[in-house]
Parts: sequence; C-alpha cells; structure tokens
Amino acid sequence: MLKNKLFDNVLKDFDTGYWELDPASTQIVWSKKFFTALGYSKKDVTPSYAYFIEQLLHKEDASLFAKNFEAYRSHNHNFKQHIRILNKEGAYQLFRCATNDELPVNIQSLVQLIFFFEVKLEPEKTFKKDIFYYRETAEMTSTGSWYVDFNKKQSYWDFETRRILEYPENYIPSLKNSAKYYADDSKQQAADLFFKCAMSGTAFNTEIKMLTSNGREFWVKAIGKPVYGKDKDIIGIRGVFQDIDEAKRKELRLQKSMDIIASQNSKLFNFAHIVSHNLRSHTSNLSLLVQLIDDLENPKEREEVINEVRHISYNLNTTIDHLNEIVTIHTNNQQERVPVRLTKALELVTNGISHIINSTKTEIIADFTLLPEIPFIPAYMESIFLNLITNAIKYKHPDRQPVIHIKSYSEEGANYLKISDNGSGIDMKVNKSKIFGMYKTFHANEDAVGIGLFITRNQIESMGGTIKVKSEVGVGTTFTIQF
Repeated sequence: MLKNKLFDNVLKDFDTGYWELDPASTQIVWSKKFFTALGYSKKDVTPSYAYFIEQLLHKEDASLFAKNFEAYRSHNHNFKQHIRILNKEGAYQLFRCATNDELPVNIQSLVQLIFFFEVKLEPEKTFKKDIFYYRETAEMTSTGSWYVDFNKKQSYWDFETRRILEYPENYIPSLKNSAKYYADDSKQQAADLFFKCAMSGTAFNTEIKMLTSNGREFWVKAIGKPVYGKDKDIIGIRGVFQDIDEAKRKELRLQKSMDIIASQNSKLFNFAHIVSHNLRSHTSNLSLLVQLIDDLENPKEREEVINEVRHISYNLNTTIDHLNEIVTIHTNNQQERVPVRLTKALELVTNGISHIINSTKTEIIADFTLLPEIPFIPAYMESIFLNLITNAIKYKHPDRQPVIHIKSYSEEGANYLKISDNGSGIDMKVNKSKIFGMYKTFHANEDAVGIGLFITRNQIESMGGTIKVKSEVGVGTTFTIQF
C-alpha cells in the first residue's frame, strides 16, 4: 500500500512500529517493527483490528482506544494514548500510541490514515524495580526516611523507619508526639536540632538515642535538611534515621576500655610515684636515725631515737601493707563474681563496727528491695560498705546525728549502689581532684589517712565499675557506684 520514498525515509528515523489503514476498506497493515516490538512473527497473530482489540489490547485500555480509533478513522481527529499490549512472553508491554501528526514532515497528503506506536519502558516495572532496590538498600543499611510537612502539619515515615522504631505499618506519626520517640537524655538535643533546621535552615547530621514503641533505647544516626517552597521559605524537613546501635555500643565499650587503660596508666604512674616517694622518705629517715644512734652516747637520747625508729618502722610497714593491698586488688580482679546478698554483707560490716555506730548514735537506713543482690566479690563489697560507712561517721556533722541512706537499684542494664550521708560534706571545688587519691585528705581530722577511698575506687574499677561523688559542705555526701 505504501510506496512513497519520502515516507520510507521518515520512518527510518523512528524506532517504532506502525499501522497503515486503507480508507477504502477495513484492512490494516501492521509494519514489521510492530510485530518485532512485541516479539511476534506474522505467523503468530492475525493482523486485524478485531484480533488486536479482543486478544492483544489490555481490557482497561480497549474502550478509550476504540473511541479514539473511530474518531481518527472517520473524522481524522488526531489523538495520543498510552496503551498496554500483550507481548509473546505473556506480559503487557506499554506503548505510546499517536497519529501521523507526530512525524516531523507533513505526509498527510502522501499516505492514507496511519497510527504510530512508539515502544516505551514499562513504568510500572521500572517503578517496582526501583522500589525493590530501595527497600533492599534500606533494609541492608537499616536506614529509614521521614518527612515533616509544615503546611499540612503532617509527618510521614517510610516502612523502614516504622520497622526501626518498631511501630506497625498503619501507625501514623505525629509531630505533637515527637518527644516520645527520643530517650530522655536526648529530647532536648532533638528539639534544638529540629528548631534550628526549621527556623534558620541549618541541616543536621548527628548521633542520638531514640526509643522504640516498646521503650527500648537505641542509637541512630539522624540526618535532616530543610525543604524550601517556591518563595524560598521552609515548608518542611526531610531526612533519614539509620540504626547504628550495635556499632555505637561497640564504640562506647571501646572508648570505655581506652578510658580504663588511660586511667590505669595514670594510676600506675601515681602508684610508682607514691611508692618511690613514701618508701624513700621512710628509708631516708631510718638511715639518718641509725647514723644518729651510732653517734649518741647519752642513753636517754639513744632511747628517744630508738622509739622514733620504731615509729618510722611501723609507718613503713603500714605503707607496705597498703601498697600490697592495692597490688592484690589488681591481681585478684579475675576472681569469679558471685551473687552478693547486700543485706547480709551490710550486716557483717555493721556488726563489726557496732561500737562506733552505737557510740555516735548513727542511724543506717538501707533499702535493697529493688535490687537485693549484686554479682561481685564478697570481700570487696564488705570493704566498700566499711570504708564509706566509717568515713560518713568519721566526718559527721558536729551539730547533728549521723544518718546514712543506702539504696540499690538497676537502670539501663546496670546495677547501682548509692550511699548518702548528712555529714560535714566536701568542698568539691577545692578537693574534687584528690578525693580518691592515695594519702590525700580533705578534712582536718587528726586520724585522716587518705587510703580508704583510694582502695574503694581501686576495688570497684578493677571489676569494671565506676564510683562518682556529689557533695556539699554542711549538707552531706553521696557516693554512686555502678557495677
């Protein structure tokens, strides 16, 4: 039917199939590219309008196509339409259907009525493929996206954000409830970041603790940036949450280990300094006194010097005992922990110092109901009770009866013991750095030695714990131990 050379040349530039209609009959000629685009040969299908409508065209597209086709055939009304045609593999393939006014030259007078079909990629398949890769990437990296729309006053989460925060798929997030998505110690940080982003367009990229729907705390990397409208005003914030809990906790454990190593190195240096200084002081004094004894002839003077030698010898022996105890603490830190009943450990200690407690009318109020026992070395637990209780009594306030509160509890997977007193208190500005130092004292008491708290801290830290102190002069002191 079509023999025009100009028309042939035009079609060479179109990677498309076409139909050629015979105006004198209902005959339609399908081009070779129309067959091949669908994977068919001329033997596979019947090239007729009826076959096309009934067998190949998607049912949802048939009605509109028939209407457009008739208008074009009868009245030469051009049209464009996307239609789905069944290919040889049994899948519907999307085409853009258009009339011959799409051609770059006017061939209306050269040919009869023609349809052109330009093959397009299947948007649905492409979309699904993109969604698949997006979901795979999101799941493999535990990264969910979110968006807050200021105009609509709505929040949007994708499926991965809901999964990370352990909310059901039908859960609708709300900006009003945003505080409940963050851990208590991260709420203010989240509010500040969001406010700055919303008001000044400051993007953020930070690590923050969030809460799942069940109240479980976990770490995420939170990234957000402002969304601008046509007038360059901020109309929302979009961003992502990435679950980094496992990596962050490893990082924190590593940092804690590094801090412990640094602390141990510092303590080792201080220990070496103390040993060197104290032992040298004692041995130097002994050496001088021994020389003095040899030079003295007066028996009374010799006896006085010998008494001084005895005193220095006693102090030297005490110092060596202290140093030996500290060394023992660090060599025994591999002892197996056992459940220590706090009531029993406290009872053993208070029975041993009952005369001190009674003579000072000290009241000890203990509450172990939340945490009756703690896995620890029993001797260390008793030593901790002994040192902190005797310190509270020794440094009691002169105008009131000593009252000591002891409480145990668990928080965020850690065990705690808190011991508070109403004693004289410690000037933290002056003495904060030396509270746990060896032979460091911060009261004027004559019997102050400065070894008890040093030993207590070493016992706790050797087992991987920490001890912190809060104190106010004239009010009292609180020691908080994390096991």
